[in-house]
Amino acid sequence: MRSNSHHEAERQGTKDMTSGNPKTLILGFAVPICLSQLFQQLYNTTDSVIVGNYLGKSALAAVSSSGTLIFLLVSFFTGTAMGAGVAISKYFGAGDYDKMSQAIHTNVAFGLIAGVILSVFGVWATPEILRWMDTDPSVLPQSILYFRYYFCGALAIIMYNIFTSIMTAVGDSKRPLYYLIFSSVCNVLLDLLFILGFHFGVESAAVATTISQAVSAVLCLIHLTKKGTVYQISLHKIRFHKEMLQEIIRYGLPTGVQNSVIGFANVIVQTNINSFGENAMAGYGSYTKIEGFAFLPITCFAMALSTFVSQNLGAGKHERAQEGAKFGIIASTSLAEVIGILIFCGAPFLVGLFNHDANVMAYGTLQARTEALFFFLLAFSHCIAGICRGAGKAVVPMLIMFGIWCVFRILYISIAMQISHNIQLIFWAYPITWTISSILYLIYYKKSDWVYGFD
Repeated sequence: MRSNSHHEAERQGTKDMTSGNPKTLILGFAVPICLSQLFQQLYNTTDSVIVGNYLGKSALAAVSSSGTLIFLLVSFFTGTAMGAGVAISKYFGAGDYDKMSQAIHTNVAFGLIAGVILSVFGVWATPEILRWMDTDPSVLPQSILYFRYYFCGALAIIMYNIFTSIMTAVGDSKRPLYYLIFSSVCNVLLDLLFILGFHFGVESAAVATTISQAVSAVLCLIHLTKKGTVYQISLHKIRFHKEMLQEIIRYGLPTGVQNSVIGFANVIVQTNINSFGENAMAGYGSYTKIEGFAFLPITCFAMALSTFVSQNLGAGKHERAQEGAKFGIIASTSLAEVIGILIFCGAPFLVGLFNHDANVMAYGTLQARTEALFFFLLAFSHCIAGICRGAGKAVVPMLIMFGIWCVFRILYISIAMQISHNIQLIFWAYPITWTISSILYLIYYKKSDWVYGFD
């Protein structure tokens, strides 16, 4: 039964998405997430701009070579946290705050253990993994240095994602935005201080990022431990609740695996890019920062749809969940394609912001003009994955992503590189796999009973 306590929850900064205009609610939830992602992308991009222009293309290549590996190792745990967010949203939508609290404290306990494990493994395994990725010897020492410093702060990175998943699960997408703006400014200032002021090396960019993430995590924790809220974290309650852990694993593990297999496929892509030398590495790294801006409408609508669908299915409002899903898909794909057209047209200028070397610019521009016009397919796939996750059917996107974005993508690249050592064939791996996954998702969306959710 839903009660007045639910309306009190709304006054505490949460958002009930089970009543009101779905379009307005989804947009109101998505816009702060989009702005959060924008600031995060800006400070990630600032890292690369400062490194590329003041430390040179070798340092830029070193930072770029670490990106896919960082995603591979971090994404499993952040994906699992997203699954926990589904459980939190479901119980929030149903007005069951006791189980919601269990889900929150189990999620925090998971994050603490995961952060420590990831720190130790990341620091220890860095050199061998980067050598396995065929990292260019000229940038290997800087890559190792950057990567090890980054993973010293893995606990802060994991806990920040855990805390924001809790807030977004209960419809609060504004506070994560405020905290991220603060940490973004902190990151940029520290980059400038360490690199331009103290003339430190590439490792200082990792230190700046780690400190900034830690600041964000602390700000989130201060808010979440505030007394009197339905989502309050009490330090003495942080532990694993067996039944809730099982539920979180059921929803979250497929998403964690999905993210990891995508990360693994991207590591294979990076390995093949590395074989073309540091110019290709720097160009590829520059383009991925630019592409991050196309992910803004993709990420924010996928997260909004996941929360909207899980809250409404938790409240038994199936038709409303379907109405919101259709709107989110149209909005996300449209915005992603507009950004793709802008990137396609402005690619040389945008890549040149990172490094003015003609070869670096040529590689980055080639990739942009191969992939950018297909961003609507990328958005469609992520939106359907978000809907499935919100409906408690995270296994479906896991299987599609594993089969197409991992296995098929790796097979395609392996065969293509045997036929011709042409870097554009690697770039084409993305539009091809986005197309196939979108077709499969469209079939599933039309034919399945996802709208009934939570089997």
